[in-house]
Amino acid sequence: MAGSDIRTNNLKKPVDVAEYLFTRLYQIGIRSVHGLPGDFNLVALDYLPKAGLKWVGNCNELNAAYAADGYARIKGIGAIVTTFGVGELSAVNGIAGAYSEHVPIVHIVGCPSTISQRSGLLLHHTLGNGNFNAFADMSASISCAVAKLNDPAEIAAQIDHTLRECYLRSRPVYIMFPTDMVEKKVEGARLETEIDLTEPPNDPDREDYVVDVVLKYLHAAKKPVVLVDACAIRHRVLGEVHDFIEKTKLPVFVTPMGKSAINETHPNYGGVYAGTASAPAVKEMVEGSDLVISIGALKSDFNTAGFSYRLSQLTSIDLHSDHCIVRYSEYPGVRMKGVLRKVVDRLDVAQITAQPAPKWESPPVTPDLDAVIQQEFFWSRIDRFLREGDIVITETGTANFGVWETRFPAEVTALNQTFWGSIGWAVGACQGAALATQDIAGPEKARRTILFEGDGSLQLTVQEISTMIRHKLDIILFVICNDGYTIERYIHGMDAGYNDIVEWRYKDLPAVFGGTEETAKSYAVRTRGELEKLLADKDFNERKGLRFVELYMPREDAPKSLMLTAEASARRNAMTE
Repeated sequence: MAGSDIRTNNLKKPVDVAEYLFTRLYQIGIRSVHGLPGDFNLVALDYLPKAGLKWVGNCNELNAAYAADGYARIKGIGAIVTTFGVGELSAVNGIAGAYSEHVPIVHIVGCPSTISQRSGLLLHHTLGNGNFNAFADMSASISCAVAKLNDPAEIAAQIDHTLRECYLRSRPVYIMFPTDMVEKKVEGARLETEIDLTEPPNDPDREDYVVDVVLKYLHAAKKPVVLVDACAIRHRVLGEVHDFIEKTKLPVFVTPMGKSAINETHPNYGGVYAGTASAPAVKEMVEGSDLVISIGALKSDFNTAGFSYRLSQLTSIDLHSDHCIVRYSEYPGVRMKGVLRKVVDRLDVAQITAQPAPKWESPPVTPDLDAVIQQEFFWSRIDRFLREGDIVITETGTANFGVWETRFPAEVTALNQTFWGSIGWAVGACQGAALATQDIAGPEKARRTILFEGDGSLQLTVQEISTMIRHKLDIILFVICNDGYTIERYIHGMDAGYNDIVEWRYKDLPAVFGGTEETAKSYAVRTRGELEKLLADKDFNERKGLRFVELYMPREDAPKSLMLTAEASARRNAMTE
């Protein structure tokens, strides 16, 4: 005790640990904190308002993790607070998804006191074996840093290091926060200097060498193209990418996970490349290129339509957040941001051969107003409903695949979870994204947030509709009612009972979750004529709050890209060697 008093007396500006931690969250850009209360985090939560942070309060920890994911994708970083054991383990799936998709989330876990841990007490929420590190060990594999705040002399430095790692590596971190550390004192003078979040520079000589090699092949290429993927978004190089495109005029394509990374009204934009599921003109240009400059690639099965890329490493340059590959030579530790900036600055435009990008031809829309709404029609129609600046979220399944061929207006941000693919993710992510844009611009200027959600997926995380209503978020939610898990049906079991769901009265849900006519309005759409009428309705487009749409589609109808990818997945699942 005496030693602790001496340390406190030596502090210039003593502050409580909880105040320090939450002030740092505010300084790195977080304004709202997701999660649930539990007895091991309650006292810490009292400090949120003093730091300028809003407590969201979700319906369960899984949903909170999904919401923190969506928040981070819009705001740049997110945070979730859970309680030891029962709470944090409920969040693990959502945190794992953020790890796999490079999304920075600060996961703070209120845990038993250091005294209880040392004594090995038989406490609730534990495994009863005296091991208080079991859950931290579980989370270590889905976190880029783990901090256990056990010693006040080290806590401030631990927090600063962990938050910096979260942001720079764009992955979740885990902070174990014992109850007896919440009110301990640390040096508050550190808060006067914000955490340095600038990316460390590459070794100049190694970077220059990679830049020279890239320029050599770029200047020699006759049919170069650019392919932008998710990690270009997550690791914040879109500024460099757009500068590169503007200067070279090269045709640029995105992967499904990279959708909206490029302004889709730009004359150089060619569309979505996903191997065999690409539009013919896109497939021909990308696979016929003699140099593909790939930026931030995540070549997962769903992102490549079943690993159906037809690209040679001999004609590829792959730029990543922590290494670069030029043809068959790998350069570890050379980050793409510095390389891209120098390539833009040093390239010789006179030596660049740029083909025109494939022209986008909007499919003719001459609907039979009494016809059912099919996937192909819907996704070719919805682009005229979207507005500049919208946030568009698509659930794993028909929506995620269907939106590939929707041409976005300028400044649209698309969110998807193509890699991790946890159904139900999009409901929580939508809540988090809508709250993030509100935190950025305020309620009156927040961007419109639109969610396309499957009926099966909705049933996993439907409770977050109440959180949307509670926080007065402006969300348009289309529930695609097609009687179950369509993507699973196409992989296996088209008529199997395990792919069926109970049909809910979906449009009654906003009222069940506390919505009123003023805060949430429901609609049902079964024909193309009804869809056209709804999309043209001024009140539907302009009103605030939640707009909840039952959108009916045939049970066995699916986008062609989903069918192709599911078929490839089924073949892999059936392989025996």
